[in-house]
Amino acid sequence: MKNILIKIDKIRKTYNSGSTAVNALQDISLNISRGEAAAIMGPSGSGKSTLLSIIGGLNQPTEGKILIDGIDLYSLSREKRADFRREYLGFVFQQFQLIPYLNALENVMLPLTTTRYTSKQKRDMATHALHRVNMDTKANRLPNQLSGGEQERIAIARAVVNEPPLILADEPTGSLDTKTSEEIMGLFRNLNESGLTLLMVTHNPENTAYMNRTITMQDGMLISGRKNTIATNSLPFSINESAGVTR
Repeated sequence: MKNILIKIDKIRKTYNSGSTAVNALQDISLNISRGEAAAIMGPSGSGKSTLLSIIGGLNQPTEGKILIDGIDLYSLSREKRADFRREYLGFVFQQFQLIPYLNALENVMLPLTTTRYTSKQKRDMATHALHRVNMDTKANRLPNQLSGGEQERIAIARAVVNEPPLILADEPTGSLDTKTSEEIMGLFRNLNESGLTLLMVTHNPENTAYMNRTITMQDGMLISGRKNTIATNSLPFSINESAGVTR
């Protein structure tokens, strides 16, 4: 159990629409190991982004538990959960969500705003994060002076600036061309090999070549899972059998 970073236990998410209940997630049980790189795939409406938002502490489940590093995420108060997200999680989104009037370095520093680091420490940490994504020379550029791929690199640097153990990415290559997508996925792979755990929602089956494992969802349920063959990593495949997913 020490190797499990995320333990999802019988998660359900139900939305009420008038007199109708919509089951976005149905009895999801899933383990993610430390250091794993897992892709979640499925058609639109399958529940994959809902699951990611619940793991990220942004969307409380109707039933079930999420434990990250042994901590019951939704037993925390809202304030403590925000502290937990800042320490444990980095988020990367399809639309980058950069602040247009801040330069690259300042955007990367944003997660450090409420920390107790000195101004110099914050700048040093952000500079190091930019170096990790090969954007050192673009630190003073505004987002509109950067290409889509460069903006995504800034968004990734922002996600890793606190050196969290877990990165959650929701369609991070969805708005990028094929060549740039390959570069970004290679960057994610390098970050994973440095020790980060990566959980990524994607529509693109080509992205799974960079991941250790692919989990497929449909109609709010896990329907399959497979371990991918990646020569540089041989992490365990660990889906809970009670979820009805094959090993």
